Amino acid sequence: MYDVIGSTKSRAFRVMWMLEELEEPYTHTDVGPHSDAARMANPSGKIPALRDGDAVLTDSTAILTYLADKHGKLTYPAGTVERAQQDALTHTALDELDAVLWTAARHSFVLPEEQRVPQVKDSLKWEFARNAARLAERIEGPFLMGDRMTIADIITAHCLNWAYGAKFPVEDERLLSYAKAMRGREAFKRAADK
Repeated sequence: MYDVIGSTKSRAFRVMWMLEELEEPYTHTDVGPHSDAARMANPSGKIPALRDGDAVLTDSTAILTYLADKHGKLTYPAGTVERAQQDALTHTALDELDAVLWTAARHSFVLPEEQRVPQVKDSLKWEFARNAARLAERIEGPFLMGDRMTIADIITAHCLNWAYGAKFPVEDERLLSYAKAMRGREAFKRAADK
């Protein structure tokens, strides 16, 4: 059985959602970053971490990729054009949505107060809106790649929900509809209820 280490208000939610989609059993150690439990799993104290037997994996995207490959679901096979396209969408979401939101979070509450530059958030909101509009153009169906959900969808939908909580406006109707449909998934609801 897997153990997910990290708060549901963090990227650990991605891992929990993935495990719910896979219908794999897991326990959840609900801890914040830099807690003793987080440091036991990852010396940096960063979350999430995933314990699989004696192995401990870190970084939400690495964990999602591991789980998808291990269980042969929510991914295309390595070495295929579809996998390269999936990886491109994953990295687009990480580079153009996640990174912008993380920078805003760092300048809101993560960095020491004397290192924060709150004025950067207006620029980040503009950048996020531009990047989100570009990503909306790439939606091919109910999921980013058409009829098949992949880990790129989990990351993208998580970022859109994060944006909502961080008061980053998402105005594109395609993205709003996509995010609503993703939140409506039973696996999402089960993870959110943990």
